[in-house]
Amino acid sequence: MRYVAIGDSFTEGVGDEQPDGSTRGWADRVAAGLAATRAGGVHYANLAIRGRLLEPIVTEQLEAALALDPAPTLMTLNGGGNDMLRPRTDVVRLTALTERAVRRCAEAGVRLVLLSGADPSSQLPFGRAVRARGELLTTRVARLAEEYGTEFVDVFHDAEIRRSGYWSPDRLHLNAEGHRRVAALVLEALGEGAAAHSARLDTPRNRRLPTELRYYREHVLPWVGRRLRGRSSGDGRTGKYVDWVPVPPPVGHVPA
Repeated sequence: MRYVAIGDSFTEGVGDEQPDGSTRGWADRVAAGLAATRAGGVHYANLAIRGRLLEPIVTEQLEAALALDPAPTLMTLNGGGNDMLRPRTDVVRLTALTERAVRRCAEAGVRLVLLSGADPSSQLPFGRAVRARGELLTTRVARLAEEYGTEFVDVFHDAEIRRSGYWSPDRLHLNAEGHRRVAALVLEALGEGAAAHSARLDTPRNRRLPTELRYYREHVLPWVGRRLRGRSSGDGRTGKYVDWVPVPPPVGHVPA
């Protein structure tokens, strides 16, 4: 199996940082889960870049993924989360871009899995607008997946992952537990793993004024500053695995 992931920070793995500062994330965890069931392991690429809008994901990243040699056999695609945060969002256009990706993968004979991102809206200062847009896009992509017979993992409507214990301090990205749950949902959809379990998380968000002021200073204001300067957190970055890397089965594990 040759598995490639494309997308934005959600797929890159932001929020699931390892001791050396590199990101892991649900897609890396999916690759490891797939390798655990295959004697020969899996080859894996991840072209996702934080901050990317959907258009460059389904043009630049998609074409780079399809150009990998050998060609991928499995691809996951998520995008649109950053588009949801912009003042004006054309959901019809985002749906059309997703449909283009579905058709390109079908033409190339690549198995595609579409994902909706997790819903952070209850924790964000502008959450109501984000939820409305995300709800509309998720519904449209679900219909698109049904129309084309494409697998779809609806993380947006996963009630469990909306709990605060699955989220990073920025309230926008999942933490390690959140990425672990998404990986389980994807593997379950692929028929490669057990049903996703719920973590024992009881970490109610502290909403006192000092905490909120710190949150705005450390996370919201820097984001606003980048928007005003026309900058992105992904500027100058490339995908973390732009070519195939081997993912061997876990040490001591004998695939069934």
